[in-house]
Amino acid sequence: MESIQSELILLAHPSFGVLAILTAVWVFAETINNQATSYGRLRLLSLAGTLLMWLSYLVGGYWYVVYYGADKALIKAGPWPFAHSFFMEVKEHLFFSLLLMSTYLPIAVFGLTAGRVGLKPVVLWVSAWIVVLGLAMEGAGAFISMGTKVALLATQSMGETP
Repeated sequence: MESIQSELILLAHPSFGVLAILTAVWVFAETINNQATSYGRLRLLSLAGTLLMWLSYLVGGYWYVVYYGADKALIKAGPWPFAHSFFMEVKEHLFFSLLLMSTYLPIAVFGLTAGRVGLKPVVLWVSAWIVVLGLAMEGAGAFISMGTKVALLATQSMGETP
C-alpha cells in the first residue's frame, strides 16, 4: 500500500504543477484580451493557479520529507549525482519565488479587474514568469527522476539490489 501511496504522490506533485502552469498561460492570454467579459475567468483562474501551486508544493514537500531520502542516497551514489546536487538544489531554492509569484498573481488580477491602472503589465509579467519558472521546475524534476532511474539501472547491471 505504501508503494501505491508514494507513486500517487509522485504523480500528483508534477500534475498539480503543470495545471498551475496552464492556468498561468490562460491568465496571460485573458489579460492580453482584457475585456470586462473575461474578468470572472481571470479571477477564477488566478485563484485556481494559486491553489494548484500550493497543492504541488505541499504534496511535493510531503514526498520529499517522507520518501526522497532513499532516492537522494541512490542518486548521489549513481552515475548522475548532479541530478541531486544541481537540479534538486535549484528546485529547493527557486521554487519559493514561484510560490510567491503564484500567490501574488490573484492580488494583481483582482486589482486589474477592479480598474486599477497600470496593472496589466504586472499581471502579464508575473504570469509569464510563473510559466517560465514552472517549466524549469518540471524540467529539473525530469532530471531528478532520470537520476534515480540511471542509478537503479547501474546497481541492477552490477548485480546489486537497491
